[in-house]
Amino acid sequence: MDHARDLASVRDATERLLTAAAKLDNAAVTQPSRLPGWTRGHVLAHLARNADALVNVLQGRPMYASAQARDADIERDAPRPLDAQLADVRDSAARFQEAAAAPADWSRTVELRNGVTDSASRVPFRRWIEVELHHVDLGIGYELEDLPAEFTEREIEFLVERFSGHPDVPPVHLTDGRRGWRTGREAEGLGVTVRGTRADLLGWLAGRRDGAALSVQGGPLPTLPPL
Repeated sequence: MDHARDLASVRDATERLLTAAAKLDNAAVTQPSRLPGWTRGHVLAHLARNADALVNVLQGRPMYASAQARDADIERDAPRPLDAQLADVRDSAARFQEAAAAPADWSRTVELRNGVTDSASRVPFRRWIEVELHHVDLGIGYELEDLPAEFTEREIEFLVERFSGHPDVPPVHLTDGRRGWRTGREAEGLGVTVRGTRADLLGWLAGRRDGAALSVQGGPLPTLPPL
């Protein structure tokens, strides 16, 4: 992990999202996003509150006061007009960058939600994931195919690692025809082979696509646990 490089990527991704979202209007913010039950306002509110939550992580505080408080904050902020949403996303992103610029031991272990721990050096990449995937979730013309190639490859690796050894995921070999990844339970043999473009593989792993565009050999396409 190169946290400084990832922080630069977060800045670039945030600017892309803000530039695209600035073309919306107040009515569009209240319309459904691609996430079930969430408007675009919910997505923007979540992005802002997530940046502040990751500041908490970097500074050694709980990521959120509680799951209920996290959800309440998003519901509170979701109905705001576009200008307020964009200002909040921009200002919270600046707070995150400021916190990440402070001298720190990037090899230390930090705690995220639900007892999940990780290296501090991976926090900027986790923020990059939030910005890129939720830009897609806004449903405003930014698709998985538009994601930076480096991000797509690293996010596939991240999700493959997340599902590796998971008892509810059968052994899976994923390939885009050039590179392969293994995930799921440990077992002898190949298990299920899932083939497709990197965008479609990422969409399936991240719960953004149903996998209909993928080809599967050795069994049905597995149902993945929610992220």
